[in-house]
Amino acid sequence: MANRELNMAAHTSHAEQLERLLLRRGVGALEEDRNRCSRCGRSPLIGESVHVYEGRVRGILCELCRALRSEPPVSSNVVRHFEHGHAVRIIARAA
Repeated sequence: MANRELNMAAHTSHAEQLERLLLRRGVGALEEDRNRCSRCGRSPLIGESVHVYEGRVRGILCELCRALRSEPPVSSNVVRHFEHGHAVRIIARAA
């Protein structure tokens, strides 16, 4: 009976290790796709404005770091939800 419990504990341990490995990979993959502020490294929130700069120091700046730059950005965009544009829309039909 003790042998069976030991095997069960080892199996649980391997399953937990696999779960942790898969979780780390998933989080790492999500972090790679995120746009971050080139100054502070923060991920801008949905609805927040981000500002694109080019030149000597290029990249995007969040709304908080924008005040630290004197030159105007090349463009400014609002951060949208990843499903923006993929939602089902109800269109009223004209009679």
